[in-house]
Amino acid sequence: MSSSKKLVMGWFSFTCSEDSTIMFLELLNDNFFDWKDKIEFRHLRILKSKNEIRDLDVAFVEGAISTQKELEKLKEVRKNCKKLVAVGACAVYGRPASQRNDFDAKTKQEIDFILKRFGHLDKVLAVNEVVSVDENIPGCPMSTNKFKEILNKYLLEFKII
Repeated sequence: MSSSKKLVMGWFSFTCSEDSTIMFLELLNDNFFDWKDKIEFRHLRILKSKNEIRDLDVAFVEGAISTQKELEKLKEVRKNCKKLVAVGACAVYGRPASQRNDFDAKTKQEIDFILKRFGHLDKVLAVNEVVSVDENIPGCPMSTNKFKEILNKYLLEFKII
């Protein structure tokens, strides 16, 4: 079914290995001709130089939040999307990116100057510790089957298919 209406999507990556982004690129490679008429990729820095965070139907967010700058950007994303999906273990659980949260006092003291220099938060946060999350796709990397399931759910919900 072809429709002029498209699902307006954004993909955002914060503190992580970006393995789910790589999996998403593989999915895009495999599904491009099916998705190109159904999805408007409004924010997708891995493919576009001009990106916007506005009027998103769905924002997929990969990675944990480790800096004030990331925290503010995540809040902006949440304000500008109808649905937000946490993608990958770091976004869903904060792990493994949040390993430093468990450092002993001596180690924390040793790295404190680095954290301050680069504007890091005292604690690395999972996405749901900052904003409300509508769906989770756990895994490191994400489950591509779960991603497709959620994407199809939103294509139906937003009456694209």
